[in-house]
Amino acid sequence: MSETDVLVVGAGPVGLTAAAELCRRGVGCRIVDRLAEPQPYAKAVGIQPRTLELWDAMGLLPRVLDEAVPLKGQLTYLNGEPGPRIELRLPPDVPYGFAALPQYTTERLLTEHLAAFGAAVERRCELTGLAQENGRVRVSLTTPEGEEEVSAQYVVGCDGAHSRVRRLLGIGFEGDAFPSRYMLGDVAADWDVPEGWAVRSMATGGDVLVCVPLPGGRYRLSMLAPASRPAGADGGVAHGLEDGWKPSLADLQAVVDRLAPSPVTVRDLRWSSSFRISHRLADRYADGRVFLAGDAAHIHPPTGAQGMNTGIQDAYNLAWKLALAVRGAASDGLLGTYHAERHPVGAEVVGRTVRHARSGFAGEGLELRREAQLLVGYRGGPLSEPEGTEALAPGDRAPDCGGLERPLVSHPVRLFDLLRSPHHTLLLYAGPATELHSLHACAEAAGAAAHGLLNAYVVFAREAEPSAGLLLPGLRDAGGAFRAAYAATDGEAFVIRPDGYLGARLPAGDPARVVGHLGRTFAVR
Repeated sequence: MSETDVLVVGAGPVGLTAAAELCRRGVGCRIVDRLAEPQPYAKAVGIQPRTLELWDAMGLLPRVLDEAVPLKGQLTYLNGEPGPRIELRLPPDVPYGFAALPQYTTERLLTEHLAAFGAAVERRCELTGLAQENGRVRVSLTTPEGEEEVSAQYVVGCDGAHSRVRRLLGIGFEGDAFPSRYMLGDVAADWDVPEGWAVRSMATGGDVLVCVPLPGGRYRLSMLAPASRPAGADGGVAHGLEDGWKPSLADLQAVVDRLAPSPVTVRDLRWSSSFRISHRLADRYADGRVFLAGDAAHIHPPTGAQGMNTGIQDAYNLAWKLALAVRGAASDGLLGTYHAERHPVGAEVVGRTVRHARSGFAGEGLELRREAQLLVGYRGGPLSEPEGTEALAPGDRAPDCGGLERPLVSHPVRLFDLLRSPHHTLLLYAGPATELHSLHACAEAAGAAAHGLLNAYVVFAREAEPSAGLLLPGLRDAGGAFRAAYAATDGEAFVIRPDGYLGARLPAGDPARVVGHLGRTFAVR
């Protein structure tokens, strides 16, 4: 029987993210997938600004920016007449915008990123059995070489809507299916739609055409399938691409002719499929040492491009916690916080996308920060200190800010430049009267409580001068952007989690409180 620290089942964007983040932290990890090769489909194409922030921290962002295209907004039409114009423009405090990238490119970039850690997807490996015993998980795999038994400390099921991991665990997946069937197609089109804009065109009676721009002048089209076309197999959950009938270019063109806002001929069909949509949520995201992430845990309408992005955040939340557990540094309750934090997020996304699929954004408006997944947070959660009166509270996303000055660097740096580490970060804000010895004592105590897996920095107020006696890395908030973004007060300590969320804001002069907060995450030494 072979052994590994973590076995990841499923090599879509969610599984690849989990594996890469585990490997980045030195965890022994295998990732398996039943398919012989990656699917060539542009299923999920919308990339949210929050996902770009995660990819920045992971070190993947430069490759993504080379291949993605900006998604500037959506033009809407009803019965051929222009409707509301939805502009996807965020305020300047958000570092990245909305992007479009075909899922096959996302998977390729993540696979190449994973390879940099010496890991690769094991293909044509299908999970056939799973049992938890003696503090480990015993997994049966069918591989090209035959049957294999694997013993893992933990298993992460990222195997999609029809997850075998979920079924073997007996975890409920309650919900329902929408009655309609849809067609998808990846085509080229030369028309007068402004670059970077999606199109949603509807007709009275429910006919709909959605066109999302892709790199290279291509579009992913989605539309209702003719009722006369045969239904494909749904594997027990009517969600995702169907086997069987695939729309032809003529099928797609017929809908484009009816609903496109201006005449256009689509061509160069790269792939097409029919698909169904369901909305379901797993009863629980974990069972003992086995976890669910992505579509294995939640499925919903594609409205707002929430699904893949939510799944990537599932994996990002879980990976750093599993890494601490593998190395024996996790508190007893740390892994339980995965369900506690992510299940409410999944429930909110499922509910919101179902509402939007049925009635559009009427009555709610389009909250861009929410759609961008910048408002996802864990206030009141098990890893967050109780909320205070501050606008930025524990559990919130830690915002970026610029204008920081650092010795030896001739240009201003961003706060996010400090948060690319796989560890916790402690930011100590120093005003003119702040005593350095209290900051040193806080950093030393916090580092010990975090098993050394914490980076500490002093951020000096713009009116404060760094002292020669400083024993920690220091930066100067030259423009006051950090103080504005964090409402920082002199002598305040900010604990930022590896996934970019604020865990606590506490007085640096009281190291015991900072240590007590870290005890929520780390085993007491």
